[in-house]
Amino acid sequence: MPAEVSAFLVEPSGKPTLVRAESGTILTHFTLTCQAVNEPRHDYSTADINAQLTPEQKIAILREMMRIRRFEQESLRQYQNSKMAGFLHLYIGQESVAVGTISLLGDDDHVITAYRDHGHALAVGMGMNECMAELYGKATGCSKGKGGSMHYFAPDKNYWGGHGIVAGQTPLGAGLAFGLKYNGRKGACLCYLGDGAVNQGAYHESLNLAALFDLPVIYIIENNGYSMGTSQKRSSSYDECLAKRAEGYGIAWDLVNGEDIYEVRAKTQIAIDRAHSESKPTVLELETYRYYGHSVADANAEVYRSPDEISRYKTHHDPINLWRERLFEEGHLTEDEAKVIDKEAKKEAGAAAKFADSSPYPEPKSITEDVYFEVDEGTEAGKTGKHFFND
Repeated sequence: MPAEVSAFLVEPSGKPTLVRAESGTILTHFTLTCQAVNEPRHDYSTADINAQLTPEQKIAILREMMRIRRFEQESLRQYQNSKMAGFLHLYIGQESVAVGTISLLGDDDHVITAYRDHGHALAVGMGMNECMAELYGKATGCSKGKGGSMHYFAPDKNYWGGHGIVAGQTPLGAGLAFGLKYNGRKGACLCYLGDGAVNQGAYHESLNLAALFDLPVIYIIENNGYSMGTSQKRSSSYDECLAKRAEGYGIAWDLVNGEDIYEVRAKTQIAIDRAHSESKPTVLELETYRYYGHSVADANAEVYRSPDEISRYKTHHDPINLWRERLFEEGHLTEDEAKVIDKEAKKEAGAAAKFADSSPYPEPKSITEDVYFEVDEGTEAGKTGKHFFND
């Protein structure tokens, strides 16, 4: 325990808090809900998967996180400039989850997620231009302007999109994993969901099927503490942590400090190895935090949580700052080099906004396209409206 700290205070939420001895001032919150409070944090930098990282790869992880941060900030700026409409769920504060987990994937690994999908899209290699244009509803967008913020897709990158129905992606994730197993592919499906989705029936049905069929699916709960505007404590009944519910289905699970890139990679790799070698599912709960509201329409973001809480997380738990400092300590990065990376990310995001602004809207005649595969591909079923399965 730090010298200036005399005690841990366990709050009603179950989250331990450091308290300064002389004043009783709360220093910071720690989300160690499934780990003993006095247990030291393990250093995962020596895990095999992390020991293999080159300095260049470590810097690339920082670059991807900074690109997501700057893209999201530019998106918010343009939304406030009335350049786009509809929903906008920002990923600011959670960048280490998407980048850390996706950095491990191979050719036969797949990704599917919920509606807070911008970070995952950039992490799998989608470009800022196509992503920003989709927010603008432009024809140059990744979904041709028809999906918007919640429906990015890139099948060529094994990215099966963002999905707007809470937990609606979880059975699809099981289906992708089933397809991998059926076709004899050594792969896994990373299926991301929020902490609010764990109470949906579709999620539990998916866990049941994943366990019954031994599917190589990894359910990643991005626990940012709030289901829309409701805290986890008020919305979910659980023993210790949400991932532990997997025990009811005989599924392996783990709790992960989502702000630590090394821990994210080390524990996710264990789940990937399990999927690849045993074709077994895993539930991972990655503790993280979002700096803004549930979406830009969330006017009460600083009502159901205090500005002080948000400030503490920004100050002590920002994943980009923590990883940047780690690279400074390891001697892989200088402050000047970090500034250059940040400047490049800002420039790229600004250029993406200009690209989106100058792009055309979809033609009205395209409204009937991209609805049915059979129609778009001109198959017999698409021409006749009939499909005979037994012919």
